[in-house]
Amino acid sequence: MSAVREALRHRWIEVRRAGVRALAGLSGLILAGLCVGAFAAILAGGLGLLLVPLVMIAVRALAGFFRRSAGERLGAAVESPYLPRPGMTGEFWPLRQVRLFGWIVTDRATWRDLAWLPLNVLLGVPLAALSPLLVLYGLYGVLLPITYPLIDQQVGAGPAHFLLLTVADVPSAFLAVPLGLAVLGAGLWAAPWTLDAHARLTAALLGPTRGQLERRLAAVTESRSEAVDFNAADLRRIERDLHDGVQVRLLALGMNLTAIQRLIREDPEAAEALLMETRESSGKALTELRDLVRGIHPPVLADRGLADAVRALAMDLPLRAETDVELPGRAPAPVESAVYFAVSEALTNVIKHAVASRVAVRIRYDRGVLRAEITDDGIGGADASAGSGLRGVERRLSAFDGIVVVSSPPGGPTIVVLEVPCVLS
Repeated sequence: MSAVREALRHRWIEVRRAGVRALAGLSGLILAGLCVGAFAAILAGGLGLLLVPLVMIAVRALAGFFRRSAGERLGAAVESPYLPRPGMTGEFWPLRQVRLFGWIVTDRATWRDLAWLPLNVLLGVPLAALSPLLVLYGLYGVLLPITYPLIDQQVGAGPAHFLLLTVADVPSAFLAVPLGLAVLGAGLWAAPWTLDAHARLTAALLGPTRGQLERRLAAVTESRSEAVDFNAADLRRIERDLHDGVQVRLLALGMNLTAIQRLIREDPEAAEALLMETRESSGKALTELRDLVRGIHPPVLADRGLADAVRALAMDLPLRAETDVELPGRAPAPVESAVYFAVSEALTNVIKHAVASRVAVRIRYDRGVLRAEITDDGIGGADASAGSGLRGVERRLSAFDGIVVVSSPPGGPTIVVLEVPCVLS
C-alpha cells in the first residue's frame, strides 16, 4: 500500500512540475511583447539601449530556467550558448550600456532565444500543459456529483457536459465519476512522458548548435594542450629549483660532514666552526624545500581550504589587503589549487605593475560557479593579451572551463574577475 501511495505522490509531483513549466512558458508571451517594444524603442535612441538589455536579461533568465529543468530531466546539462559577458566595471555608464547592448545583439544565441519564445508557446506549453489539464478535467468529472447540484441550484445553469456524457441530474452526474477517474489516471500516467518530451524539445531549441559544439571542442582541445604545456613548464621549474638550490645545498652538507669527520680529532675548533656553518646551511635547505612545496600546493590550502589560503596569502602582501570570502563548501582540490594560484598571480601583478595602495579580494559561489574578484586602486592599463601574467592565469583556468575578465581603464581601478564552474562538497 505504501508503494502505491509513494507512486501516486511521485506522479502528483510530476504533474505539478509540468504545470510550472506550462505557466513559465506562457510568461514568454509577455516577454515576447516586451521584446517587440524594446527593439522598437531603438528608434527612440537611448531608450532602446536601456530597454533591450533589461528585457533580454529577463529572456535569458527564463531560457536558463528551462535549460536547467531540461538538464535535470535528461541527466545531462544543457549548456548555455551565450558569449562571455565583457568586463565593464568602472566604465562610464553610457559607454557601459552601449557595450552591454552590443554584447547582446551581436550574440547569435540572443536571436535563438527570441525565436524560441513563440515556438515554446506553440509547442512546449501544450506539451507541458497536457497532463495538468487532464488531471484538472478528470477532477471536474469526479466532483460533478457534488458541484452540479450546487451550481444548478444557485444559478440554474442547465445540463453539464463531460466528454460525451450530458449531465442533467444527480444520477447522471455519478456516471461521470468513473470517466473522470479514467481521465485523471491518464493525466497522472502521462506526466513523466510529457516532461521527458518537453525536456528533449527544450534541449533541441535552446542547446548549443553543432557549430558551437565544434568551436567548444576546439577550445577544449586548445585548453588541454595549454594545460599540458603549463604543467610541463611547472615541472621544469621544479626540477630547476631542486637542481640549482636544494640539491647543491644537500651536496655541500655531505661534503661538510665528511670534512667534520676528518677534523673532529685533528682540529676540534675548526670542526665546530664547520659544524655551525653546516647547521645554517641545513636551515636554508629546509627553507628552500618549504618554499618549493608551498609553490606546488600550499599546506594551508590542503588543510583548511581556499578561503583560509587566500586570507593567508593576503596577509603577506606589502600593501593594504581586504578579503571577503564566503564559500558554502570546498571545491575539488585541482580547482582550489588553480583558483588559488590564479588569485596569487593576479595579486603579484598588482604588486609589480599597479602602483596600488589597496587591493580587495572577494570570492563567492553561486549557481555552480566559483567567482573570484580582485580589485586594486592602481594606475590601470592591464591587458591580458599583452603577454603579462594574466595570460598565464587564463591558461591555468582554461583547463577547468574557467574564464578571466579584466576591466582596467587608464587611471584605474583594475578589476580582474575569475570564474570557474565546479561543484562544492
